[in-house]
Amino acid sequence: MTIGGHRHERVAGEIRQEISAMLAGELKDPRLAGLATVTEVRLTPDLKQARVYVSVMGTEAERSSTIKGLTAAAGFIRHELSERLQLRRAPELSFVLDRTEEYAKRIDDLIRSTKKPG
Repeated sequence: MTIGGHRHERVAGEIRQEISAMLAGELKDPRLAGLATVTEVRLTPDLKQARVYVSVMGTEAERSSTIKGLTAAAGFIRHELSERLQLRRAPELSFVLDRTEEYAKRIDDLIRSTKKPG
């Protein structure tokens, strides 16, 4: 495959960086007060849809509130992405709560519990 064939992967990386920068201080929604981190962005090859995975530290209520806040700000985020990345059309954004860390911790705890002498 040619270098141009991986454009969606490069753009996804740029989108991740820009949304992370917005979360660091540009978005003023009080629902985004929790510690949120963009872990991954998966972009379709036609650049029309992006799934943004967000890890949020806090309670379940704070997690759902953060996802709702990001979903409400999706229009603003799309507008900013199209300007910053000079895209003709920014992708539709859908925000997904990333529970990978919780899953890994659970597996680690299970492994540790089997190794205990007893």
